[in-house]
Amino acid sequence: MVFGVSSAWAADSTSTQINISATVPSTAFYAQASSPTFGQAEVMGYDIAQNKINSLRENFTYKSTGGALRAYIDGGPRALFNGNTAHNIPLTTKFNGVTLTAAALEVATAPASAAGGTAELEVSAGAIPTGASGNFSTAFTVMFDSTPPTP
Repeated sequence: MVFGVSSAWAADSTSTQINISATVPSTAFYAQASSPTFGQAEVMGYDIAQNKINSLRENFTYKSTGGALRAYIDGGPRALFNGNTAHNIPLTTKFNGVTLTAAALEVATAPASAAGGTAELEVSAGAIPTGASGNFSTAFTVMFDSTPPTP
């Protein structure tokens, strides 16, 4: 009895999936983070010596030829949440020094917006409630729009 064994040999191979996106803003209106990855997976570090959560900061470039630049938080300000509402840590979000709410607020005047500029977005955490610990998270959207100039 004779048994035959056949085998196929192939060169080793590997692959890499590449996902690419690009955003090209309008020349008339934009508000864009300087870092293209901002907002994807941000971490607010904990300062154990001061028992506080460090602020998150990012520079934005903006321009609005259609009037003053306004910003607001879609759905209003948020809190960091760990599953226990008694342990919520309130967040304050400022753009260009203006504290954002659910209402659209002017964050750059019409002349400044028309020229374009750079402004800082800062997210800061309030006091950590007594006894609070664990992993905290939240998600929110900052919206930008412009107001038409008044005649």
